[in-house]
Amino acid sequence: MDTAEHMRTVDEEGRLLAAAAREAGTDAEVPTCPGWRVRDLLRHTGTVHRWATGFVADGHPVPRAPGAEPELDGEPLVAWYEEGHRRLVDTLRTAPADVACWSFLPAPSPLAFWARRQAHETTVHRADAQSALGGTPTGPAAALAVDGIDELLLAFHARPRSRVRTDEPRVLRVRATDTDVVWTMRLSPEPPVTTRTATLTDPHGGAERGSDAEVDMNAKTNADLDADVDCEIAGPASQLYLSLWNRVPFPSVTGDPSLAALWRDNSGIIMG
Repeated sequence: MDTAEHMRTVDEEGRLLAAAAREAGTDAEVPTCPGWRVRDLLRHTGTVHRWATGFVADGHPVPRAPGAEPELDGEPLVAWYEEGHRRLVDTLRTAPADVACWSFLPAPSPLAFWARRQAHETTVHRADAQSALGGTPTGPAAALAVDGIDELLLAFHARPRSRVRTDEPRVLRVRATDTDVVWTMRLSPEPPVTTRTATLTDPHGGAERGSDAEVDMNAKTNADLDADVDCEIAGPASQLYLSLWNRVPFPSVTGDPSLAALWRDNSGIIMG
């Protein structure tokens, strides 16, 4: 996905979040975030949106903490969230492509980073808001889901802050059954080392057919797919996306279930 697509996602998912929050009411419980009500969700997401906006709008070069969450509730809180969301979207869309500011994950540019990060921040919390209406929230389209799993496994959990670790080497595989994308996570006492592979039918990756790059990719793909896997989490990309963010149960777990439990218990993200 490119930066423009991420910006569209921020816009669309943020509007859906507001609509679900308004329909559910700010006192409604959020089942995907135990202990939260919609007011907590709006205060958190609105504060994060303003935090992100500030880096891009001000060209702020170093980390800084988010502002204080408001004491607003009810319709004034929904309106406050909508105001911050609209400013985030407008800021991303009007920022220069080469804007220089702080960011904290690898990306082609700071603007690309913030557009992608807020696309997934907003998508996950849109699902949270919809869960307050009852039933199971829907995940994003496959392309966005694969992009978000990439961010989670290849970026967030490549950092020293990741707590997904094992005493002895283990292998956890994540397989998107509808896109043929596979992530192989090698676990150890150190942060996970994850590779992403894809069959030639995968529309999201791969080399041009007949090229030397294709031969190299196929060798790597086969090596990863033949790895001695201790546990596999599999399912459609949209369900994997929400389950890896610990919003819904895993679609399918085979092998050692303790590795799936390890993810569930230790994969929470510390931003920044």
